[in-house]
Amino acid sequence: MAKKLPTLLAVALAALNSIDGFVTTNNRHGTRYGTSHHAASALAASSSSAESSPYALLFDCDGVIIETEELHRLAYNAAFEEFNLRIDDAPVEWSVAYYDVLQNTVGGGKNKMFFHFRNTTGAFPTSHDGVPAPTTTQDEQDLVDRLQARKTDLYKDLIAERARARPGVLELMDEALSDENVRVGVCSASTKEAVTKVLDVTLGTDRREKLDVCILGDDVSRLKPDPLIYVTAAERLNIDADRCVVIEDSIVGLKAAKGAGMRCIVTYTASTENEDFYSLGCDAKVPELGSAGVTLDMIFGPMRTDGLNAEILAGVRD
Repeated sequence: MAKKLPTLLAVALAALNSIDGFVTTNNRHGTRYGTSHHAASALAASSSSAESSPYALLFDCDGVIIETEELHRLAYNAAFEEFNLRIDDAPVEWSVAYYDVLQNTVGGGKNKMFFHFRNTTGAFPTSHDGVPAPTTTQDEQDLVDRLQARKTDLYKDLIAERARARPGVLELMDEALSDENVRVGVCSASTKEAVTKVLDVTLGTDRREKLDVCILGDDVSRLKPDPLIYVTAAERLNIDADRCVVIEDSIVGLKAAKGAGMRCIVTYTASTENEDFYSLGCDAKVPELGSAGVTLDMIFGPMRTDGLNAEILAGVRD
């Protein structure tokens, strides 16, 4: 019966593809079933004897795949300077300490600027040698949109010059990509234009195209710490949230992962190392995947043998 299963699946898929609303796509794992049709669930169940239920490993980008937060800060400040932003005749500039607060409080670049002008300074800036500060919500949005567009261009230039993957990330990703029972994805609140550049430089086109899912800030209506980006990833992969493990670097990302009902490993950076991640539900934290020697089996091995709530990264986590 097992030898006949691929043929039976092919026949079933051919029939399902004739039904409106059912779509099949191909990736490195072969055929993936559309999630919008009840027949997909039945078909997946019929093949459970041939393959156990899959898991998912989902990577944040900034701070996880690559330490980009300082590059983001430099790009924002360069954009602010080009626009000659000033509040009470003082230039707008984000310090390292202040940007650390922003990245652990607010998800998304535009949201960071709105937070800064509305919450921190309580005022929007003048720009371009005396152009008045915006006075309407639409004018505020227009200024932030233009700043973000210029910041993204400056950021891509910095990425091309300085981007390097964090130690151990590519090795773990390659191990996951080679495992037929693990789906791999990237979920980042940054814009598609910015993240695509980062992934092309750090992962390479071939590795990036093998990803099973890539969801970016442009793809969702609410950004981290809202869990929507991870909920969406699980839905697209057709995998239960409790079979997904997220790798994050900040409280904002951790809250998003736990809000989606997923396990979460934090690879902290110099700007986030003092945060109390465990009090917020973090399952394990390490300074770097490489220095801790994290392997795929350390993550999913215990979940496979001892249950989905098993301790992960035992012996290597902080």
